[in-house]
Amino acid sequence: MKIAYVSYEVSPFAKAGGLADVAGALPKYIKNAGEDIYVVMPFHKNIENNYDISKFEVVKTDLIPDSHTHKSPFSVYKSYLEGSSVVIYFIKTDTLYDSKNIYDEENIFLKTSYFCDSVLKTIKECEPDTNVINANDWHTSLIPVYLKTVYLQDNILKKIATILTIHNIGYQGLFNPEVLNQAGLPNYLFNINALEYYGKVNILKGGILFSNIINTVSPTYAKEIQTEEYGYGLEGILKVRSEDLFGVLNGIDYSIYDPLKDPHIFYPIESYKDKLKNKTSLQEYLGLVKDENVTLISFIGRLFEQKGIDLISKIIDFLLLTDIQFVLLGTGDKKYEEYFATLTKLYPKKVSINITFDVDLAQKIYAGSDIFLMPSKYEPCGLGQMYSMRYGTVPVVRYTGGLKDTVSEYNPKDKKGTGFGFYEYQEANLLYTLMNAVYFHQKRNDDWTNIFENCMKEDFSYEKTAKKYIELYKIALDKKRGY
Repeated sequence: MKIAYVSYEVSPFAKAGGLADVAGALPKYIKNAGEDIYVVMPFHKNIENNYDISKFEVVKTDLIPDSHTHKSPFSVYKSYLEGSSVVIYFIKTDTLYDSKNIYDEENIFLKTSYFCDSVLKTIKECEPDTNVINANDWHTSLIPVYLKTVYLQDNILKKIATILTIHNIGYQGLFNPEVLNQAGLPNYLFNINALEYYGKVNILKGGILFSNIINTVSPTYAKEIQTEEYGYGLEGILKVRSEDLFGVLNGIDYSIYDPLKDPHIFYPIESYKDKLKNKTSLQEYLGLVKDENVTLISFIGRLFEQKGIDLISKIIDFLLLTDIQFVLLGTGDKKYEEYFATLTKLYPKKVSINITFDVDLAQKIYAGSDIFLMPSKYEPCGLGQMYSMRYGTVPVVRYTGGLKDTVSEYNPKDKKGTGFGFYEYQEANLLYTLMNAVYFHQKRNDDWTNIFENCMKEDFSYEKTAKKYIELYKIALDKKRGY
């Protein structure tokens, strides 16, 4: 098979969230498993700012999408995913993708629809023997719509199967009906059985209906999004397509997140003693009291309520009355940025608040913390809990989506389990669960060492994930061929 993996963000070239990490890693493991795969993304402004593009190969110039009304020409640049032989194509145009913010709201439909049509033009010009397109989230969801409408009889494109990966169903791409004309798509798509959604065009809905198969990034999330609580209004069509809906857990790149070789952390982690050395070094680095016995709790992520930051804000003052330290790294909602920043003044030796994006510091926190907080309101997969366990840091989570699929409750009787969790989204439940974890850390040393070792033994490598995606690509091809 030849697979086109299409994403609006790909690490390390341009990153806004976890999708970029997946797009920058999964294709490498799929290629290692023996399949022919390449990646396509827009040539965002920050790529030119951060990379020497003279090292990129210019493959094609002056191409124009066949259907889109925006007829500005684009060029195709070629490079490789970091540390691999996987080709990545960049679609570059002087009139779009000029914002430092990847998901800049201004003209976002124009940018994403133009990208989708340009991907198909790129495939025709550069990779005409492509068998499968793996689109990701709403920003690439028009690709299957184009294929089943205006390109239905195209000699090259008509044979391609599609799979849509939903990383977060909360983001759907809602626009006024006239955008269909701008994209060069037929007006008949504006109906309840296609892209119409309460008077708007819903791009993700189109991707779900027009793709050969759909998958989400964890088995539990695949079930959750078929319910009213988690489906964000699309649960009905997902139930209709339930036979074509799969859940495949994301992984993490073990070649990068390696506790024995990670250049960002203070000491390689092979034993619990190594873990403690990283902890005291982190405390010193952040200006906290240096004490291996105090419980160091961390949060790394976006400061939005989806991540449970509202629950944390409601209990943090009580927590800080106990023998704990708290480290936060992330950006997001201004009210949470400002609130947590005030804690530094109130608890200067117990709290480190870092309102920024810092990969180096993130790795040090994963390696040096005792407990990693991830009490998400919903979590399609989540990577933070996997990173934390990779470095022997015990996760405290809400059991939802991928968190339920990756974290198992510690049982002191059989010594099994990798963390602690709760179900109902309430601050009291988070507080109780977190205090239980603190109790185990401070009073039951043998149990804590067991949990540390259990975390370190977990396998979230992309090898398993890649094999399951290859199975999905074969299913998509079979669907396309009518088998």
